[in-house]
Amino acid sequence: MEWVTDPQVWMALVTLSALEIVLGIDNIIFISIQASKLPAHQQEKARLVGLGLAMFIRIALLFSLTWLMGLTAPLFVIVGNEISGRDLILISGGLFLLWKSTMEIHEKLEGEEEISSARVSTTFGAVLVQILLLDVVFSLDSIITALGMASQLAIMIAAVVIAVGFMMLFSGKISAFVEKHPTIKMLALSFLLLIGVSLIGDGFDMHIPKGYIYFAMAFSVLVEMLNLRLRKGVPVKLHQPRLEHSAER
Repeated sequence: MEWVTDPQVWMALVTLSALEIVLGIDNIIFISIQASKLPAHQQEKARLVGLGLAMFIRIALLFSLTWLMGLTAPLFVIVGNEISGRDLILISGGLFLLWKSTMEIHEKLEGEEEISSARVSTTFGAVLVQILLLDVVFSLDSIITALGMASQLAIMIAAVVIAVGFMMLFSGKISAFVEKHPTIKMLALSFLLLIGVSLIGDGFDMHIPKGYIYFAMAFSVLVEMLNLRLRKGVPVKLHQPRLEHSAER
């Protein structure tokens, strides 16, 4: 029970939970797009079930990846470094986060807005299958981020449960806040770049103390909070997925 009195553990839990919530906004948007294909009285149920599925998928992936992280037997050597199965997961995860965050930043600022058609009416079960597939895709960066920020499985699971719970209760308010302050989204994506570099370093036995990462994140958030308080004017609008409604009903 030493973790209860360890401030770094609590800092990891709070930081990871907040990051999971902000990064989960896109998940909420896509779930809402899929749910909008249903009759109005089924949409809220579909959103809640979709977020619940996202939580269980992420927990299952956490268990499987944590087990794979135990594969420490060397497989081959690169530039004098013995690379194990665990190292491959860390390096691959880090590269994935670098790619995903870079592409997300580009799409939010430079890319075209994605249009999702809501013309086709469908069944509740079919929408849930689509949401399930989306959850798998959106869970990857969430899970790899958790692996990069925390070393205990219980902390990762707790952060996922807290984040999904917040999204279930306050998804509308969270989306509105990020829409009003898009730099929060950009800051979260920049944190993914930092975590990706940390994972790659760990994969090559170049460990970066997580306290440094937490400090960098906390300092950046503090500066941004001051900016939000002092800044005037209209913020830049990030590109978001949007619906293409049919004229035929």
